[in-house]
Amino acid sequence: PTRTGPPTAAGRWSLLPQPEPDATVRAHATADLLLDRYGVVTRGSVVAEEVPGGFSQMYRVLTGFEDAGRCRRGYFVNGLGGAQFATSDVVDRLRAGEDERREQTAVALAATDPANPYGAALPWPGTDGGHRPGRKAGALVVLVDGELTLYVERGGRSLLSFTAEEAVLTHATEALAGMVKHRRVESILVEKVDGEAVHTAALAPLLTAAGFSPTPRGLRLRRV
Repeated sequence: PTRTGPPTAAGRWSLLPQPEPDATVRAHATADLLLDRYGVVTRGSVVAEEVPGGFSQMYRVLTGFEDAGRCRRGYFVNGLGGAQFATSDVVDRLRAGEDERREQTAVALAATDPANPYGAALPWPGTDGGHRPGRKAGALVVLVDGELTLYVERGGRSLLSFTAEEAVLTHATEALAGMVKHRRVESILVEKVDGEAVHTAALAPLLTAAGFSPTPRGLRLRRV
């Protein structure tokens, strides 16, 4: 391209490697990827990834990893049974985390992010109103100390809350506003909260304090 076209076109294309023909090698690579991505691999996380062969195949591969000392099986997450696998490093970090004392931490991320266990390793909490949460492209979740606190539909049109504790919601709304302030999303316009108009919702003052501004359609936060 540098001889026949503009220099800026150089290096844009590259030859991809051929797909691995050995199904066993692919399965082992997938298991390694899941352990690295999720930390603790459960049936739900495998199902969410739509892995070929499903959990039954990954279970056999991960059991082989356990026999070879490459991972460990145990009851790492309460309520998810004994078919859970993690590397030794992850297990050590889980045990160390039990003794850590720290302030509440709020994290906002995409609903499809592997760091969000809800809808994969864990079921979504029940809701009283509004739409049902799901691992959908463009949707956001806010976790406070790992607990699902807010679910935001793509663009923010509808928001679901899963706690009534004001201190927790304050951390969550600030983390949600941070998605825009840190330029991770363009804007968020919240029109409804738990099925009711946002202007009359109990969450409205907290959203306003976090930086959202009232508009005729709802509360909006936009990049500046």
